[in-house]
Amino acid sequence: MTNSQLWFRGVRSSKFRHVYGEPAKREKCYDNIKITKNAHDSQFCAVNPKFLAIVTEVAGGGAFLVLPLDHTGRLDFNAYRVTGHRGPVLDIKWNPFNDNIIASCSDDCTIKLWHIPDGGLSMHLTDWLVELQGHKRRVAYIEWHPTAENILFSAGFDHLIIVWHIGRGEAVNVIDCHPDVIYSMSLNRDGSLLATTCKDKKLRVIEPRTGIVKSEGVCHAGSKASKVTFLGSSGRLLSTGFSRHSDRQYAVWDQHDLNQALVVETIDSSSGVVFPFYDNDTNIVYLAGKGDGNIRYYEVASEAPWLHFLNQFLSGNPQRGLGFMPKRGCSVNHCEISRFYKLHATRGLCEPISMIVPRKSDQFHDDLYPDTAAPLHSLTADEWISGRNAPPVLMSLKTGVNITTHKPRIYKPAPTISQAENNNKKKFAFLSSETIPDYRPRDTLPQIDKSQKTSTNQSTKFHQLQQMFGNTITTEPNNEELPLYKQIAVANENLHNENELRKAYNHQTEELRVLKKQLANSEKRVKELEEQINRLQNN
Repeated sequence: MTNSQLWFRGVRSSKFRHVYGEPAKREKCYDNIKITKNAHDSQFCAVNPKFLAIVTEVAGGGAFLVLPLDHTGRLDFNAYRVTGHRGPVLDIKWNPFNDNIIASCSDDCTIKLWHIPDGGLSMHLTDWLVELQGHKRRVAYIEWHPTAENILFSAGFDHLIIVWHIGRGEAVNVIDCHPDVIYSMSLNRDGSLLATTCKDKKLRVIEPRTGIVKSEGVCHAGSKASKVTFLGSSGRLLSTGFSRHSDRQYAVWDQHDLNQALVVETIDSSSGVVFPFYDNDTNIVYLAGKGDGNIRYYEVASEAPWLHFLNQFLSGNPQRGLGFMPKRGCSVNHCEISRFYKLHATRGLCEPISMIVPRKSDQFHDDLYPDTAAPLHSLTADEWISGRNAPPVLMSLKTGVNITTHKPRIYKPAPTISQAENNNKKKFAFLSSETIPDYRPRDTLPQIDKSQKTSTNQSTKFHQLQQMFGNTITTEPNNEELPLYKQIAVANENLHNENELRKAYNHQTEELRVLKKQLANSEKRVKELEEQINRLQNN
């Protein structure tokens, strides 16, 4: 070997070479949480600078827990939850432009939006802001648009991706190019392209407003679930999946050509699905496997080999899911570049894990914290639907930005209650009412004759039909009886006790019944005469 063939790679310089993960102390964790045991490939955790949301295990329906970030320690067993879904909750995502709005999708085929007050929940939340119905099977994943307001994407087990305008509560577009179950979806930096992985082992890049597939190709040959994420605005994607021999691997792709991967690397031989988390500000991608105890992180480069391994966070406790904090929620004074909220698979514990760059100074470091995405939308929903694209609004982590959140006003049509539901409500109200026994002697009870009992049934539909079409002859009232006003006058003069008053009341009730019967007969006679007149006019 000649000297010209000898080369020395050396050590690659990077300010993130020594990034390490620091788990929070036990008193800064969230304990005593009944974390869901659902086997769905989702994170079951979402976090923003205000709240932490965790999907919990319930006996029936679906619920998730929402806690302010400072409510650490042991959680009350009867903590308030969001309990509006009728099936298990499969995915939750916070609105990037309003920290009080969270979206959830469920096994009941619906997507619901909820408003969380600033102090947290003071009671179980069952009233949603918007309910989106359009999927025919359970909804697996949801994603917010990164720059446009009120645009939400949902992927269901009916092989459809629906683009929603949540302000109007209606679907903007339905993407039906997938022949099988959708495993994941990701939007690029400005939300103009959508990448998906599917059970047919193909990776697709789709234009979300029209549903046109820009490019597609086979990503991983294994049969297990694969995940994908855009690497910011670089024009490349990162996918994770399994090889033909069930080895876990990652691959980097050019979004314009998915026929051949730029690089494919094997991670290990574990069986858990690997989830990628990309930090656009530091160009670091984190790979965390479900059921693993470690988190690997790589630095993204603009040339081959495209990813450079940095280090990994090791832990002996497996994770069921991870929540990824937006950059504006990290602590800049402690050189924290990322923060995960780890759901322990074996304990009811949520543990914050901070990714820290070791620096001696606690001042603000411009090289670690470039301008990041602000919680302000670049476009309205109608502008994005019309075809416009815009990069996200940026903010400085040194100065921050003032954000005012509010509860959106959303029109909800009045629910229509059917007659059967109304009757059931009355029936249950009657059965749940308390029964009060009557201990009065029998001789003091009011005497109710059979005619009074039948009078209450004269207004039913059956008796009305019987009076209209029956051939029975109604007996005329006795003309010798006194008129009603005379009976009242006589009764007022001769009433001496409660029993006589009740008898007078019963007598007046009978008189009213007779008058009602006369009125019904007269109306019947009027209708018969009108029919005779019509027949004579037609002849």
